[in-house]
Amino acid sequence: MTLTASGLAKAYGVRRLFEDVTLHLSPGRRVALVGGNGTGKTTLLEMMAGLIEPDAGTVTKPRDARLGYLPQDLRGVTDATVREHVSAGAGRLWDLALTLRELEDQLSSTASRQGDPVAHYGEVQAQFEQLGGYALEAEVAKILAGLGFSGADADRPVAELSGGWRMRAALARLLVSEPDILLLDEPTNHLDIDSMSWLERHLAAWPGCLLFVSHDRDFIDAVADRIIELASGTTTAYEGGFAEFVVARTERLERIEAAAARQQSEVARVERFVERFRYKASKARQVQSRVKTLEKLERVKVPSRSELAARFAFVAPPRSGRVVAELDDATVGYPDGDGPVVSGATLAVERGQTVALVGPNGAGKSTLLKLILGELSPTSGRVRIGANVRVAAFGQHQADEMDGAKRAIEVFSAGIDPGRRNLRTVLGAFGFRGDDADRRVAELSGGERTRLALARLMVEPVNLLVLDEPTNHLDLPSCDILEDALGTYPGTVLLVTHDRHLIRAVADALIEVRDGRAVWHLGTNESVLFPGDLPDRTMPLGREPQESEAGAPAGGDRAERRRAGAKARAATSHLRRQVTQLERAWADADGEVAELHRRLSDPSIYERPEEVHALAVAHTEAAERASALLARWETSLAELEAAEADSNGR
Repeated sequence: MTLTASGLAKAYGVRRLFEDVTLHLSPGRRVALVGGNGTGKTTLLEMMAGLIEPDAGTVTKPRDARLGYLPQDLRGVTDATVREHVSAGAGRLWDLALTLRELEDQLSSTASRQGDPVAHYGEVQAQFEQLGGYALEAEVAKILAGLGFSGADADRPVAELSGGWRMRAALARLLVSEPDILLLDEPTNHLDIDSMSWLERHLAAWPGCLLFVSHDRDFIDAVADRIIELASGTTTAYEGGFAEFVVARTERLERIEAAAARQQSEVARVERFVERFRYKASKARQVQSRVKTLEKLERVKVPSRSELAARFAFVAPPRSGRVVAELDDATVGYPDGDGPVVSGATLAVERGQTVALVGPNGAGKSTLLKLILGELSPTSGRVRIGANVRVAAFGQHQADEMDGAKRAIEVFSAGIDPGRRNLRTVLGAFGFRGDDADRRVAELSGGERTRLALARLMVEPVNLLVLDEPTNHLDLPSCDILEDALGTYPGTVLLVTHDRHLIRAVADALIEVRDGRAVWHLGTNESVLFPGDLPDRTMPLGREPQESEAGAPAGGDRAERRRAGAKARAATSHLRRQVTQLERAWADADGEVAELHRRLSDPSIYERPEEVHALAVAHTEAAERASALLARWETSLAELEAAEADSNGR
């Protein structure tokens, strides 16, 4: 079963999204569609699904091919339970299951035993068994568990669920339906790390056609074997996962840029000839020939290397105490809850750290943030916020609360003292350059509004940023902007996100929230980012895994190799950042030692023995801390040099 698009084009008024787009999806192909916000990815997916008509071109698929599509936003709510709604995705199997139930009710009632219901029951049961119906219940349970549903949640009506959990139910129904062609628009937006890890394994062995849009690099790398980039109104295909895509795209752009440079050099040479001999009769024929050549010349178009590129110079926030937030055996819950959400949490976030909170949805990450921010009080234990801590927080729905009638620059600059900064220049660093800064908020895409809200938040002179799922609806270039911003931000960051690439790039430590506990992990522990105690990947009903020549499931080894390569690169990146941060922390500690030494060198201080004693103790502690940081810096530097040497050796 294949899905083919030929010569697709779409425009809205004078704005052209794309033209002459051609795609071919064959069974076993897993294709990621990437591109910036507003390039037309969702529109192209809807065309492939047959929901909207192209201005030109055609989409063809076999008449009997079954197509499944997961949009970014769902419409309509069912009163069925989650289990019933997902099971109904099995189509004919579910219909037979309902028929069997009706016949069982008839057989249990003596008054209704008319005709031969026993024979009918036997016929339906034989069909149900032949199609693998008795495995349906187990299959539904495994998929629901993989996507994070508990047994109790599976029996709740879909109408009672939040939007994110309804999306999970819709995705589960699609997976149970086993379509020949599966189209997914941002399937990871509402998943936690556990569910994403399970879905990666499930889709990496998907036997049908798979086309999906995602901004999650790890997810793309683990699932896709081809990437199609939609940019500048056209598509370009690249073989391999995201790591291969980055290399191949760079090489392609370099070739195009070189060709454009050669062409421009030739054009300049011809133009000089024309200008020099324009009025010489003896050269008239040659001049006219070259003019016509220039008119017919098809210029090489150089696509943009990156739609967004960020460079930041943040105003230094006020210096907070060394410990920004500390929890000592803290337990927290809600008055109307069944019990504590998180119990016995003991941890300390220090100045300058970026700490990511990870774990399943509903485990208590947001609750823990509220506890740290003072929005909830502990039922036992202690929570302490450090001295001079100033907080700015980004919530999941903050981007939707901005005034749609205002211009981006108005929203960004409201209440900010520009000082010596040009606010338009700062806003431009977040991707709003030139006329984009004057666009109304209502005209911005969801990703652009999120980017604007983050820009507004991060320009404030605060020393603690709290970000709850900031990457939802952001495209890849916008995620790069956020990564650049967090990498440059001089304060402390608490971050809740399912984007593992972002976590590796910016985090110094993890807080794993799971099973009512909050556990501190120094560094970005891969076993936490890729939980191994998840349900085994289940094959779609009635299908066996496709085998490679070596006998292993097709795509599995390739995905693992890709993931291993991505992990190695991320580890090197993390070590480089760790070396920089340790060097910075050691410099701060060494400066503190120097200041204490200066104060102890003042003869007048010895007139106050108590103060001398306190300064001497502080000096000893600071010297020990500086020595420990220096040792950690030397160890990390050695690890980085070894990792880079190993990478170069490969």
